[in-house]
Amino acid sequence: MADRARGNAPGDGSAAHVPEPHRSQAHDAVRLALVIGALGVVFGDIGTSPIYTLQTLFDPDDPHPVPVTTQNVYGVVSLVFWSVVVIVLVTYVLLAMRADNDGEGGIMALITLVRRWNSQRSRRAASVLAALGIFGASLFFGDSMITPAISVLSAVEGLKVVQPSLHSAVVPITAVIIVLLFLVQRRGTAAVGRVFGPVMIAWFAAIGACGVAGIADHPAILRALSPTYALGFLVGHIGIAFFALAAVVLSVTGAEALYADMGHFGRRAITRGWLFCVFPACILSYFGQGALILGDPHTIRSPFFLLAPDWGRLPMVVLATAATVIASQAVITGAYSVTSQAAQLGYLPRLRIAHTSESTIGQIYVPWINWLLMVSVLTLVFAFRSSTALAFAFGMAVTGTITITTLLFFYVARAKWGTPRWLIAAGATVLLFVDLLFVAANLTKLVHGAWLPLLIGVATFTVMTTWQKGRELVTAQRARLEGPLPEFVDGLRSGRVSTVRIPGTAVFLNRGKQTAPLAMRANVEHNHVRHDQVVILSLETEPVPRVPADERVDVDDLGYSDDGIIHVTARFGYMETPDVPGTLALLGPDRAEGPLRLDQASYFLSKIDLRRGTAPTMAPWRKRLFIATSYITADAAEYFGLPRDRTVIMGSYIEV
Repeated sequence: MADRARGNAPGDGSAAHVPEPHRSQAHDAVRLALVIGALGVVFGDIGTSPIYTLQTLFDPDDPHPVPVTTQNVYGVVSLVFWSVVVIVLVTYVLLAMRADNDGEGGIMALITLVRRWNSQRSRRAASVLAALGIFGASLFFGDSMITPAISVLSAVEGLKVVQPSLHSAVVPITAVIIVLLFLVQRRGTAAVGRVFGPVMIAWFAAIGACGVAGIADHPAILRALSPTYALGFLVGHIGIAFFALAAVVLSVTGAEALYADMGHFGRRAITRGWLFCVFPACILSYFGQGALILGDPHTIRSPFFLLAPDWGRLPMVVLATAATVIASQAVITGAYSVTSQAAQLGYLPRLRIAHTSESTIGQIYVPWINWLLMVSVLTLVFAFRSSTALAFAFGMAVTGTITITTLLFFYVARAKWGTPRWLIAAGATVLLFVDLLFVAANLTKLVHGAWLPLLIGVATFTVMTTWQKGRELVTAQRARLEGPLPEFVDGLRSGRVSTVRIPGTAVFLNRGKQTAPLAMRANVEHNHVRHDQVVILSLETEPVPRVPADERVDVDDLGYSDDGIIHVTARFGYMETPDVPGTLALLGPDRAEGPLRLDQASYFLSKIDLRRGTAPTMAPWRKRLFIATSYITADAAEYFGLPRDRTVIMGSYIEV
């Protein structure tokens, strides 16, 4: 950025002399790099769905298998094609990705948009929709556990096609790969990310080529492009087709990633990657597998790998394993991002977050979530032991998230853009009917594993809403303990409170400027001292991803300009991690009543110990859950980037 600024400076004509074709080529190179990057990160989950979707649909071990007949194959392949078109292309690419929050997407972005655009008249509806959004985000954690398990399992199961005697090695090999995957998370994806794009390009080229070969053997399968086959299958075989929808939804798993990762690559790069690479490759694979099944019904045991020639099956297993590891990587880092955003918005306690890239702010590592996911994924692998068994559970999380995303989008479309009601009603009716049909179909798998993501979602939702409620109660109690800030500062200025003024700078972190920091009050009342420079710092999380540096801080002298006490409000986006010393460094001498001596500043934190009280504020079990959740809160000094050797923690307790 600095070089670009210098190049455009007055008197420097370098920018003006760059030939237009060269500039165009540079822009094209950047756009191409973004598309390749998106292929490597965004499309891993949905791009590996062809491995297990048709296999699950025709699996004889399924509680409701689809009989292998010519008409059923046409109907299933057509249903898969049109499901991808309606849900991925229409719902996400054409609609949801237009509802961005300063460039960021995903269900958490929609929640912040709903909260921002609600009005007095519709506040109740907005609150209900925001709660639904939190449940959708909770379901995503179930997705984050199931995706690595089913993806890696389905790829390694290709070994059974190459060599049936390796059947017993599938689960152990899967477990080893998953352990290694989670062990390397702390190193970040920057180094590995450079090869993600090329690997996924090779993957999509390979599955597309295999699909073309299958279609060439039975070109009649292309008839399934007509929606009449999908509708005929649904209407003419409603008993079979309804249950089949629970497996058809596997073809759209990962659609949420297109939206959630929009902030990293932009809508245009993701749209181009989908339209020109991922969508054609996946559809060719589905149609190729359908053609293979038409020619030989026995191939239903593994149509994806059997579609490859004999000599290419082992390389395809290796490539599939690499692709599914990439798919898992994407959903794991997505879980980190959702956790970080939820903590910033007050739905989870702050957790220790490590930034793994100096150049990409979105690349983070959350140790607590990492180890929780690893244990959960391994448990799923050893409990279900096959991708087909896991597929029964997978669809529930996906359909729930898609339905909630659709609902929130149409609310935002009406509230933010003023879209006509008749258009909202028409679009919502069609898309929600499709989404709810998939939800209903997946409910039929409830006893076969669909209960798992629902259980994970309900548990996560309970934790998040309990933390939000408990946090509100603690904030109210804390405000009463702290007392009004203006009265406290006036007492210091007037001399009513006896203190000794000592040299140095003290920074007290506080929740706002209405109340006095507990640590500052304790320091004055018990130690009877105050520093020459006192900064009361409040951190606010805005409903935007990032806050520009020139809008980061506001300074209030609290009515006096020469007593050394100021209040600073620092604003951060929900995708940013607060850096207190770095933020205070933005204050010039003119804004801070003289230069702040930050190299020797002392930082004061108020530590709150929670105790379960008798007041009927929450159910007893929710009080216990809230207090238990508080134990995983990250160290405040580390979270805010404070120097440990100059940080003082002063404690108090609050009953909830």
